[in-house]
Amino acid sequence: MNNINPIRHIKVFDPHVFGNKRVDIIGCGSTGSRIVMSLAKLGIENLHIWDFDIVEAHNIANQIYQQDDIGKKKVDALAEHIKRATGLTIHTHPDKVDGTQKLGEIVFLLTDTMSSRKEIWEKGIRYQLSIKLMVETRMGSDNGRVYAINPCKCSHTKAWEDTLHNDDIAEISACGASISVGPTAEIVSGLAVWQFLRWFSTEQREVDELDQEILFSLRPMQTLMRQFI
Repeated sequence: MNNINPIRHIKVFDPHVFGNKRVDIIGCGSTGSRIVMSLAKLGIENLHIWDFDIVEAHNIANQIYQQDDIGKKKVDALAEHIKRATGLTIHTHPDKVDGTQKLGEIVFLLTDTMSSRKEIWEKGIRYQLSIKLMVETRMGSDNGRVYAINPCKCSHTKAWEDTLHNDDIAEISACGASISVGPTAEIVSGLAVWQFLRWFSTEQREVDELDQEILFSLRPMQTLMRQFI
């Protein structure tokens, strides 16, 4: 049971109207860990989180984990943080998702590689009638993208698939690791949650339109949006 009092945001999102719909977050890293916390604080109770990694020292700089989480499974550490913050016990899956797992109505696809995203998409998300919304994010040091699509709508699936690229073009730091900056992750994760909120508003017929793609740059500050018609 979630102990969050939603009075501060109930005019924007009412968790009682949302009900017990299942939300799956695949990947609990820089964006995923923040998204899970935001969703829990909105009052969403049926959260399923997926990640087979453990917390390492370098995760502390750009994810919500703390020093005493090092060595724990990410899903277990994140579940502990959610429990302390909200009182909610979430569903943890310390597994590698390959598209064969059953997923809920809303899926956040946030794995570390584009190849894994393609596999999960092709095997477990594309044209699955039970999935109403997929949110996928990408991030560089000072830029990001957020996609919010209906995986059963042909115009959405075609346009999103056209944006896919190989893993070898990811932004790399001097030490050879993928670059991930905490403040940029905050923006990406916030936009991802807002796209979920806007989607739910369209479901309730409170707003008419949802952009499927948001691109932003922070140096200089620019934002572009488009719909997949």
